[in-house]
Amino acid sequence: MIKHRDLSECHMLFDLMVDPAVFPFVRHKASSYEEYLFLTKQLIEAEEQGELISRTILDEWGNPIGTINLYDIEQETGFLGTWIGTPFHGKGYNQMAKEAFFNELFFDKQIKTIFMRINKANIRSQKAAEKIPYVEKADAKWPEVYQKINAGEKSYHLYEIERDNYHLHVMREGIETIEVQMEA
Repeated sequence: MIKHRDLSECHMLFDLMVDPAVFPFVRHKASSYEEYLFLTKQLIEAEEQGELISRTILDEWGNPIGTINLYDIEQETGFLGTWIGTPFHGKGYNQMAKEAFFNELFFDKQIKTIFMRINKANIRSQKAAEKIPYVEKADAKWPEVYQKINAGEKSYHLYEIERDNYHLHVMREGIETIEVQMEA
Protein backbone atom coordinates (compact mmCIF):
# COMPACT_ATOMS: atom_id res chain seq x y z
CA MET A 1 0.00 0.00 0.00
CA ILE A 2 2.94 2.36 0.66
CA LYS A 3 6.64 2.16 -0.10
CA HIS A 4 9.78 4.23 0.19
CA ARG A 5 10.09 6.92 -2.47
CA ASP A 6 12.31 6.35 -5.51
CA LEU A 7 13.01 8.17 -8.75
CA SER A 8 11.49 5.49 -11.02
CA GLU A 9 7.96 6.50 -10.01
CA CYS A 10 8.34 10.18 -10.89
CA HIS A 11 6.77 10.06 -14.36
CA MET A 12 3.54 8.48 -13.15
CA LEU A 13 3.34 10.70 -10.06
CA PHE A 14 4.09 13.90 -11.98
CA ASP A 15 1.28 13.16 -14.44
CA LEU A 16 -1.15 12.69 -11.52
CA MET A 17 0.14 15.70 -9.57
CA VAL A 18 -0.36 18.29 -12.36
CA ASP A 19 -4.11 17.61 -12.47
CA PRO A 20 -5.82 20.93 -11.55
CA ALA A 21 -7.93 19.07 -8.97
CA VAL A 22 -4.76 17.86 -7.20
CA PHE A 23 -2.05 20.45 -7.85
CA PRO A 24 -3.27 23.15 -5.39
CA PHE A 25 -3.04 20.66 -2.51
CA VAL A 26 0.52 19.47 -3.18
CA ARG A 27 3.17 20.92 -0.90
CA HIS A 28 6.15 20.43 -3.23
CA LYS A 29 4.84 21.61 -6.58
CA ALA A 30 6.76 21.20 -9.82
CA SER A 31 5.99 22.71 -13.20
CA SER A 32 7.98 20.15 -15.20
CA TYR A 33 8.92 16.49 -14.96
CA GLU A 34 12.59 17.43 -14.53
CA GLU A 35 11.72 19.73 -11.63
CA TYR A 36 9.61 16.98 -10.03
CA LEU A 37 12.50 14.53 -10.41
CA PHE A 38 14.82 17.04 -8.70
CA LEU A 39 12.32 17.69 -5.88
CA THR A 40 11.87 13.96 -5.30
CA LYS A 41 15.63 13.52 -5.08
CA GLN A 42 15.73 16.34 -2.50
CA LEU A 43 12.92 14.67 -0.50
CA ILE A 44 14.80 11.36 -0.46
CA GLU A 45 17.93 13.16 0.76
CA ALA A 46 15.95 15.10 3.39
CA GLU A 47 14.56 11.82 4.70
CA GLU A 48 18.07 10.45 5.01
CA GLN A 49 18.83 13.52 7.18
CA GLY A 50 15.76 12.87 9.39
CA GLU A 51 13.93 16.02 8.28
CA LEU A 52 10.83 14.26 6.93
CA ILE A 53 9.37 10.87 6.10
CA SER A 54 7.95 10.40 2.61
CA ARG A 55 6.21 7.38 1.10
CA THR A 56 4.57 6.58 -2.22
CA ILE A 57 0.97 5.40 -2.11
CA LEU A 58 0.34 2.35 -4.31
CA ASP A 59 -2.77 0.83 -5.81
CA GLU A 60 -3.44 -2.91 -5.54
CA TRP A 61 -1.22 -3.57 -8.58
CA GLY A 62 1.76 -1.67 -7.13
CA ASN A 63 1.36 1.42 -9.32
CA PRO A 64 2.18 4.79 -7.71
CA ILE A 65 -0.97 6.88 -7.18
CA GLY A 66 0.09 9.60 -4.71
CA THR A 67 2.31 10.43 -1.76
CA ILE A 68 2.00 10.63 2.01
CA ASN A 69 4.51 12.57 4.06
CA LEU A 70 5.42 13.73 7.53
CA TYR A 71 7.01 17.18 7.27
CA ASP A 72 8.73 19.47 9.73
CA ILE A 73 9.75 16.69 12.10
CA GLU A 74 10.68 18.19 15.43
CA GLN A 75 10.73 16.66 18.93
CA GLU A 76 8.90 13.49 17.81
CA THR A 77 6.13 15.49 16.06
CA GLY A 78 5.45 16.43 12.45
CA PHE A 79 2.81 17.58 9.97
CA LEU A 80 0.89 15.19 7.73
CA GLY A 81 0.68 15.91 4.02
CA THR A 82 -0.93 13.65 1.46
CA TRP A 83 -2.24 13.72 -2.07
CA ILE A 84 -3.74 11.09 -4.38
CA GLY A 85 -4.37 11.31 -8.12
CA THR A 86 -7.94 12.11 -9.18
CA PRO A 87 -8.67 8.70 -10.79
CA PHE A 88 -8.10 7.12 -7.37
CA HIS A 89 -10.26 9.44 -5.25
CA GLY A 90 -13.08 7.84 -3.27
CA LYS A 91 -11.74 4.29 -3.55
CA GLY A 92 -10.38 3.87 -0.03
CA TYR A 93 -6.70 4.31 -0.86
CA ASN A 94 -6.29 7.37 1.35
CA GLN A 95 -7.48 5.62 4.50
CA MET A 96 -5.45 2.47 3.83
CA ALA A 97 -2.32 4.53 3.14
CA LYS A 98 -2.82 6.57 6.32
CA GLU A 99 -3.19 3.45 8.47
CA ALA A 100 -0.01 1.95 7.03
CA PHE A 101 1.83 5.25 7.42
CA PHE A 102 0.61 5.83 10.98
CA ASN A 103 1.67 2.29 11.93
CA GLU A 104 5.15 2.99 10.59
CA LEU A 105 5.40 6.40 12.24
CA PHE A 106 4.12 5.39 15.65
CA PHE A 107 5.54 1.89 15.97
CA ASP A 108 8.74 1.95 13.89
CA LYS A 109 9.82 5.59 13.84
CA GLN A 110 8.72 6.50 17.37
CA ILE A 111 6.79 9.64 16.36
CA LYS A 112 4.53 10.72 19.25
CA THR A 113 2.22 13.26 17.58
CA ILE A 114 1.10 13.85 14.00
CA PHE A 115 -0.35 17.29 13.29
CA MET A 116 -2.85 18.17 10.59
CA ARG A 117 -3.73 21.71 9.65
CA ILE A 118 -7.11 22.23 8.03
CA ASN A 119 -8.23 25.52 6.54
CA LYS A 120 -10.99 27.06 8.68
CA ALA A 121 -13.02 27.65 5.52
CA ASN A 122 -12.89 23.93 4.69
CA ILE A 123 -15.81 22.75 6.82
CA ARG A 124 -16.06 19.44 4.95
CA SER A 125 -12.47 18.45 5.83
CA GLN A 126 -12.93 19.58 9.44
CA LYS A 127 -16.05 17.41 9.83
CA ALA A 128 -14.27 14.47 8.19
CA ALA A 129 -11.30 14.80 10.57
CA GLU A 130 -13.56 15.10 13.59
CA LYS A 131 -15.31 11.82 12.70
CA ILE A 132 -12.04 9.90 13.02
CA PRO A 133 -11.97 8.47 16.55
CA TYR A 134 -8.25 9.01 17.14
CA VAL A 135 -8.11 12.61 15.81
CA GLU A 136 -8.52 15.52 18.22
CA LYS A 137 -8.83 19.25 17.62
CA ALA A 138 -5.73 20.80 19.21
CA ASP A 139 -5.94 24.59 18.73
CA ALA A 140 -5.81 25.23 22.50
CA LYS A 141 -3.57 22.29 23.44
CA TRP A 142 -0.67 23.41 21.21
CA PRO A 143 -0.91 27.27 21.23
CA GLU A 144 2.61 27.81 19.87
CA VAL A 145 2.01 25.44 16.95
CA TYR A 146 -1.44 26.96 16.35
CA GLN A 147 0.06 30.47 16.18
CA LYS A 148 2.81 29.28 13.85
CA ILE A 149 0.40 27.74 11.31
CA ASN A 150 -1.74 30.88 11.40
CA ALA A 151 1.12 33.35 10.86
CA GLY A 152 0.22 33.75 7.16
CA GLU A 153 -2.89 35.07 5.48
CA LYS A 154 -4.86 31.80 5.63
CA SER A 155 -6.48 30.63 8.84
CA TYR A 156 -6.24 27.01 10.02
CA HIS A 157 -7.47 24.69 12.74
CA LEU A 158 -4.89 22.37 14.24
CA TYR A 159 -5.67 18.69 14.73
CA GLU A 160 -3.51 16.02 16.30
CA ILE A 161 -3.15 12.28 16.23
CA GLU A 162 -1.33 11.04 19.30
CA ARG A 163 0.39 7.67 19.32
CA ASP A 164 -1.47 6.49 22.44
CA ASN A 165 -4.90 7.39 20.99
CA TYR A 166 -4.07 5.71 17.70
CA HIS A 167 -2.75 2.63 19.48
CA LEU A 168 -5.94 2.37 21.56
CA HIS A 169 -7.99 2.62 18.37
CA VAL A 170 -5.95 -0.13 16.69
CA MET A 171 -6.33 -2.37 19.74
CA ARG A 172 -10.06 -1.65 20.11
CA GLU A 173 -10.81 -2.21 16.43
CA GLY A 174 -8.47 -5.17 16.03
CA ILE A 175 -6.86 -3.54 13.02
CA GLU A 176 -3.91 -5.45 11.66
CA THR A 177 -0.79 -3.43 11.12
CA ILE A 178 0.02 -2.95 7.47
CA GLU A 179 3.60 -3.46 6.44
CA VAL A 180 5.55 -0.93 4.39
CA GLN A 181 7.04 -2.44 1.25
CA MET A 182 10.80 -2.22 1.51
CA GLU A 183 12.63 -2.07 -1.78
CA ALA A 184 16.35 -2.21 -2.27
